[in-house]
Amino acid sequence: MNETQQRALTEHEVAQRLSLSVATLRAWRLKRKGPRYVRFGRAVRYLEVDVDRYVDTCGVDAAREQRPASD
Repeated sequence: MNETQQRALTEHEVAQRLSLSVATLRAWRLKRKGPRYVRFGRAVRYLEVDVDRYVDTCGVDAAREQRPASD
């Protein structure tokens, strides 16, 4: 596979990779959440680069995330 080709992952592969259920991925698609995906007819596939990008955007910097002080 050359650099311009990307591996298309099934929803089962992505669910396993993210430690989620397939049902969660399906619910996210209905809510227009989660990683970008592509459709080939009825087949849903996720490109590795899109899954990696989604994971990067979900990162939380603990030093930046400040919780409001309790009264």
